[in-house]
Amino acid sequence: MSAVANPEHTAGHDGRYGGALRWITTTNHKDIGTLYLWFSFIMFAVGGIAALVIRAELFSPGLQIVAPDFYNQLVTLHGLIMIFGAIMPAFVGFANWQIPMMIGAPDMAFARLNNWSFWLLPFATSLILLSMLTPGGAPQTGWTLYAPLTVQMGIGMDLTIFGVHLLGLSSILGSINIITTILNMRAPGMTPMRMPLFCWTWLVTAYMLVAVMPVLAGAVTMTLTDRHFGTTFFNAAGGGDPVLYQHIFWFFGHPEVYIIALPAFGVISQVIPAFSRKPIFGYTAMVYATAAIAIISFIVWAHHMYTVGMPVTGQLFFMYATMLVAVPTGVKVFNWVATMWRGSLSFETPMLFACGFLFMFVLGGFSGLVLSLVPVDIQLQDTYYVVAHFHYVMVAGALFAAFAGIYFWLPKWTGRMYDEQLGKIHFWLTMIFFNMIFFVQHFLGLAGMPRRIPDYALMFETWNKISTIGAFGMGLAQVLFLYIVLKTLRRGEPAPQRPWEGADSLEWTHLPTPVPHHTFQTPPVIE
Repeated sequence: MSAVANPEHTAGHDGRYGGALRWITTTNHKDIGTLYLWFSFIMFAVGGIAALVIRAELFSPGLQIVAPDFYNQLVTLHGLIMIFGAIMPAFVGFANWQIPMMIGAPDMAFARLNNWSFWLLPFATSLILLSMLTPGGAPQTGWTLYAPLTVQMGIGMDLTIFGVHLLGLSSILGSINIITTILNMRAPGMTPMRMPLFCWTWLVTAYMLVAVMPVLAGAVTMTLTDRHFGTTFFNAAGGGDPVLYQHIFWFFGHPEVYIIALPAFGVISQVIPAFSRKPIFGYTAMVYATAAIAIISFIVWAHHMYTVGMPVTGQLFFMYATMLVAVPTGVKVFNWVATMWRGSLSFETPMLFACGFLFMFVLGGFSGLVLSLVPVDIQLQDTYYVVAHFHYVMVAGALFAAFAGIYFWLPKWTGRMYDEQLGKIHFWLTMIFFNMIFFVQHFLGLAGMPRRIPDYALMFETWNKISTIGAFGMGLAQVLFLYIVLKTLRRGEPAPQRPWEGADSLEWTHLPTPVPHHTFQTPPVIE
């Protein structure tokens, strides 16, 4: 993005290439951050189109547009692409752009590895999307890839498994890079407890990724050997146990929720103090709460599995452990609100998205507490209540935070200001249409509508119609967002050195706007 706004910055890391070859070979952390962000937007559009087809099918009862098999393929691809192709790469893009600038480092620790981490992604997601063209089509398993369905799928399942492996490899390599950069390349005087909270959340997230990505790789590899090499890990016909797959998958899957949420918390922890014109309230408590969330996330995986025949003792343990996550998360919410309390608040677009995040994420957290209760969850398992809860945490949580971060740092990246009025319109459209889609799905779930079905009873029609209208409205709102970004790059007003008065991390105080292609040749000394 800085290159588009600054034509003089066209050389790669070592100045050898321009044009397309620059982007393919670049090892500069800003270029790679830009690649991640554009890639995540493209995947967001692909996953969004799948969601719109799903919602169009559900506009009325009966089979309308697509066959049930293809509907189930879209459900699977929507989940995989949105999680692994859109949300995670977006926050890795923020990490690449911001972490070196925030800690006073010249670049990421392993620059060439950084390039490879990114270029694995297009090939991985292409494999998953190409599975639609194989005989039998893409997997019809949902994004969780549950056995025994996975054993019965066609060759598209194998492409998806290889795609997931590459995505995991990209995440592990990127995480090692982030950990090494933060631990070894901080500027003199930048002690761990002086780091911006965004760096702390990413340090904890990177350790989580290194811990759980091999678990997912093990689960899909066992699936592959069940399919082709005569093992029966998950195939009940040969004495295997499909529930074993669920245990392995969710040991990855639940920390994955916080792998997505923690960087979002980090972005919000930069935005709220800047627009409150106050330091973050309870910095130390925020750091410990981040670590506590990460640790607890490893001991709650089976709350996704209350209905598989788990012993009551196990159900009780996972119920109480799940409730425990609310404590450090509540500490964070309290500290964000306390930061705003009696601050000199202004509500530019980044702050609007941060406040939207706070409100919606807390709602999603409450519905999560509802689902943590075993007797309630047994009733609501696999209904649209779960869909609503998940999207309040993931979309209102992660996506709103990503929008806040993009509007917050776009002036620093490009040297140009975005259109504030259009940004606010984008926020309100996204907020209204998001709630149209997912708030009503709580009612559908409470009334008993199962998820992952292309048809439904007439009694669910009204809420589904509202939800579908909201989905198309939200899709149009994101077209506006793309227009805002492109308009900023081409003809935005020049940004001042520090457009946000309360922003005080290194990239705002020690670097010009827009940031040059290379930063901190000599590390700053932090007093």
